[in-house]
Amino acid sequence: MKKNIFILLGHPNSETLSSHFADVYEKSARDAGHEVRRANLGELQFDPILHKGYRTIQVLEPDLLKLQEDMKWSNHFVLIYPLWWLSMPALLKGLIDRIWLPGFAFRYHKSKSGKRQLGWDRLLKGRSARVVTLLNAPPFLEYIAFGDYMNELVHGTLGFAGFKTRVTKIGNSESLSPAQVAKWEKKLATFGTKGI
Repeated sequence: MKKNIFILLGHPNSETLSSHFADVYEKSARDAGHEVRRANLGELQFDPILHKGYRTIQVLEPDLLKLQEDMKWSNHFVLIYPLWWLSMPALLKGLIDRIWLPGFAFRYHKSKSGKRQLGWDRLLKGRSARVVTLLNAPPFLEYIAFGDYMNELVHGTLGFAGFKTRVTKIGNSESLSPAQVAKWEKKLATFGTKGI
């Protein structure tokens, strides 16, 4: 089944192994006949600070409006980024803070009087996602030492909006041999071909 795939390179630098792996996924997805759109975090123009939370909604810059449009257009989302200090790069977190807004990603339930009630609507429900994260340590050791470092993004962000997410962790990313890089290229190319 052909899919609409939106790829977001979540590394601020487009000349990295994260970018290379995004290229591999993108090429294989296009070659398989999927419709693909892509954005590179470091090339986007936006203020990454949500200055007043939800008290005052900041006007979204054109690049952020395009990201929201691409997200709604897609039925599969691919996010590739490096793990820095057990989290995502600050610029990527700022992007999520700015676009993951009520009315776009979710909607809280309200009573007739307008007061917030328990529960929410997942406005991006029905979509799948693949999160690929690169880290310097073996993923298992990182998990043993620090716990579930993917929970915030996979469950608290994507899951909150309705995405069913698969995670790929590429450990020892800064010391991979050419053979290991080729192994990951093959795996990511398979994901791109299948649109998963």
